[in-house]
Amino acid sequence: MKPIQIALLVAVILVIVCFFAFGLTEYFSLSYLQEQRLRLVDFYRDNPAITILVFILLYVALTGLSIPSATGLTLLAGAIFDLVVGVLVVSVASVCGASIAFVIARYLFREPVRKKFPQQLATINKGIEKDGAFYLFAIRLVPVIPFFVTNVAMSLTTIKLWTFFWVSSIGMLAGTTVFVNAGSQLGQLESFSGILSPTLVGSLVLLGVFPLLAKWSLNFVRNRLSTRKK
Repeated sequence: MKPIQIALLVAVILVIVCFFAFGLTEYFSLSYLQEQRLRLVDFYRDNPAITILVFILLYVALTGLSIPSATGLTLLAGAIFDLVVGVLVVSVASVCGASIAFVIARYLFREPVRKKFPQQLATINKGIEKDGAFYLFAIRLVPVIPFFVTNVAMSLTTIKLWTFFWVSSIGMLAGTTVFVNAGSQLGQLESFSGILSPTLVGSLVLLGVFPLLAKWSLNFVRNRLSTRKK
């Protein structure tokens, strides 16, 4: 690694270590979200532009540094904003943060990994060159692999940044909508009686079955494409 790469890697590691060492993960927990929801909503009502800007910058910074916080931030967006604004804000922030993480990881790790595992990476890149966009879309649509892991893993391949950007934008849209909606319902709880409200139960059910529905949709598209090729 070049000195500038080492310096960047050390800086990223220090930020991540400090994030966990100072217990900043608590600010993205459901309990904290519940405690601060009314304050955040009031602040957003009085300062909508500032709130949206700060939220986007925070989301981009954390996800860009590959700090695992996307789920909590997306739920938080649902608690603060309405569904439409929340989805738009998270969509912009998440794809920008993912792209930054992609660029950083590619700059730091792709060459060292390519030199150490040339044959393995060459095999993977052949598949990426052929169906890379579809693979990435599948990963984004069925969020089994953590958000930050996908960003780093794809950076090691030959997929282009623009392809990574637009495929991620489309692939994450459905999941973003589900999580923002769930966050809006969780944020509206004011008493234990609200836990069993039909709206909240529906949101949680949707959140649980979304990966299965996405996987079914993906298999359906794949089968249709295979049939057309034959």
